[in-house]
Amino acid sequence: MKITAIHGHYVRIPCDMGAPLDDMGGIAFPTMDHLLIEVRTDAGITGWGEAFGHSIIPATLAALETYVAPWFIGKDPTPVAALHRAAQQTFHLFGRNGPVVYAHSGIDIALWDIAAKRAGAPLHRLLGGAARSEVRAYASLLRYGKPEIVERICRGCVAEGYRHIKLHEIATDAVLAARAGTGPGIGIANDVNCPWTVAEATAMEQAYRPAGLAWLEEPLFPPEDHTGLARVREKSTTRIAAGENAAGVHDFRNMFERGAIDIAQPSVTKIGGITEMRKIIALAEAHSVELVPHCAYFGPGNLASIHIVASLATDTMLERLYVNLEASPYGTSMDAKNGMVPVPQGPGLGVEPDMRVVEKYRQGRIATVS
Repeated sequence: MKITAIHGHYVRIPCDMGAPLDDMGGIAFPTMDHLLIEVRTDAGITGWGEAFGHSIIPATLAALETYVAPWFIGKDPTPVAALHRAAQQTFHLFGRNGPVVYAHSGIDIALWDIAAKRAGAPLHRLLGGAARSEVRAYASLLRYGKPEIVERICRGCVAEGYRHIKLHEIATDAVLAARAGTGPGIGIANDVNCPWTVAEATAMEQAYRPAGLAWLEEPLFPPEDHTGLARVREKSTTRIAAGENAAGVHDFRNMFERGAIDIAQPSVTKIGGITEMRKIIALAEAHSVELVPHCAYFGPGNLASIHIVASLATDTMLERLYVNLEASPYGTSMDAKNGMVPVPQGPGLGVEPDMRVVEKYRQGRIATVS
C-alpha cells in the first residue's frame, strides 16, 4: 500500500461563545478554524487527521503543502512508528516545534486512522482497548474578563450537566466569580496562558486559593522554564499543569525529572500526533504524573483525543471547548451530554466528515500534493 495524495482542507466555521471575549494574547475567535488533513492510498483507504490550528493555519498549510506532505507521497503508510521516526529526523532542521511539526501531527493522526480502518476496528482498540464507552468532559471556557459573565456562564455549564469547568481568566475576581456560579462540588481549573514570572505566578496562585482550583495551568513565561515552573509548584498548594506548548517527549521528560508539573497536557495536533502522544503517556505513567490531553479542537484531533482518553488506564477527562458551532463536519458525534462524550465505535476514528459541510466552510482551494 502506498500514499498517493494528501489534501489540506482549511475550514472556518462561525461560532458563538456565549458572550464577547476579553483579550487572549491578541487572538480573536470570531470563528473556529480547522485544518483537516486527508491522506489517500492506492488501496482505497483514506485517513483523516487534523493539524494545529486556529490563527496559525495558513503557516501550517504552507508547511504541509511545500515540504511535509511531499515527503510522505509514495511511502507505505503501514509502519507508522518507523515513518514517524524517519519524518522527525528529516524535518528536524526546520525546528522541533511549530508549523512543520503541526503538519506532521495531522498526517500521523491520519495514518493511525488508516491503520485502524485496515484492521476493521476503532482506533482505541489499536491503543490497547477502551476502558470506558464514554468519557468525562470538562467545559473549557475562553476568557471573558467580566466576573458577572464568568459567573453566568459557569452556572449554565452546571445546568447542562458539566461537573468540571476550565477557565482562562487572569483577574482574581473573575476566578472567584466562577466558584460563585458553580457552588461547591464542581471542579474548576484555570489556564492563564503563560503570563507571569515565578514571583508573580506564586502570588497569583495564593490569590486564587479561595476558589479551590483543581489545577493552575501554564502560569509561567516562558513555558520552557521548567526549573522556574518547579519553583512555582514547590510553593503551591494548587496542582500545576502544563504541556500544550511542549516540543515532544523530551520536553516532557525534562518537566517530569525537574518535578515541574502534576498534570501533563500534550496536544495531539501539535506534539507529533498519536505516535508521539503514546510515548508521552508511557513516560507520564512511569513518573506518576497525571495526563489530561489538551484538546481545543472539533475535528479529527478531537476524535483522536476521545480515543486516547478512553484507552488510558486512569479515568481522566476530555477537554471540550465551550463553543457552539454554526455547523460541524462531524455533526453531533462529539457533543457532550450531561458532561459525557461517547467513544466512537466505528472503524478508525469512527466518524467520517460530511464533505458538504467541509466544502461550504472551506477557505480557498484544497491544498493538494500527489
